[in-house]
Amino acid sequence: MSILSRAETVSAHDLEVVRRRRPWRLVSGAVIAILVAKFVQILITNNRFQWDVVGHYLTFDRIMQGLGRTVVLTACAMLIGILGGILLATMRISANPMVSWVAGAYIWFFRGTPVLVQLIFWYNLSALFPSINIGIPFGPQFVALNANHVITVYVAALLGLGLNEAAYMAEIVRSGINSVDPGQLEASQALGMGRFLAFRRVVMPQAMRVIVPPTGNQVIGMLKTTALVSVIALPDLLYSAQLIYNRNFAPIPLLIVACLWYLLLTSILSVVQYYIERHFNRGRRGTTRRPREARRGGTS
Repeated sequence: MSILSRAETVSAHDLEVVRRRRPWRLVSGAVIAILVAKFVQILITNNRFQWDVVGHYLTFDRIMQGLGRTVVLTACAMLIGILGGILLATMRISANPMVSWVAGAYIWFFRGTPVLVQLIFWYNLSALFPSINIGIPFGPQFVALNANHVITVYVAALLGLGLNEAAYMAEIVRSGINSVDPGQLEASQALGMGRFLAFRRVVMPQAMRVIVPPTGNQVIGMLKTTALVSVIALPDLLYSAQLIYNRNFAPIPLLIVACLWYLLLTSILSVVQYYIERHFNRGRRGTTRRPREARRGGTS
């Protein structure tokens, strides 16, 4: 019997499976472990972090008030941004060229200028318009309002953040709508649905699969962007921390307090985003598994 014939008769059980060696995994793991250990050592041994001060101010009254303003400002600004984004996206895909052009000009302007500049502009709007008049152009004015009384620091923050966010949300919503096959809308109308009903019941549920992930990122981004309102002296979380460390000269502990609250809120928003995405992805393969199972390929 030839050597080849003998090799063919060897049972599969006689073959030894050798696990592939990956030495760089061990090296990279060791490097990461060393870096993590060094980081923990710094946190524990460096007394300049003043963890006792961090613990004292973590639930301080002024910090909690600033935290509440940050949450409310984030929610209200995103509400303006989402509603404005839906309106702008609808205008952008309109068959009317004038309506589409106006929406495009809005998106171009608000995405092309920094949100910090827009906040400062709205805060100083009274320098440009001392009074806000409502009436007929070149005709009688029905209402005249003092701009300083109308555009308060809160209104300036909402306008600056919300109107800027609307420009980004418009592109997110438009991309979600465009991701749905136009035949879906045509088939729905062929079944007797009106255009609005077909858009609400057929197009938007499918578009939400594309809209939700970037919208979740925008919400998290908005939470952190609210820190910019400190430049117009709105006492949000960051500005409240600044007011305290300007008095006790302990900037590092107060900044750590602000960072811890931002991290907690973004973690909560990330979990909420995951479950919302899972809800809209129902019926698609592999979308109901947990993240760890998805990484392992769903095997147990």
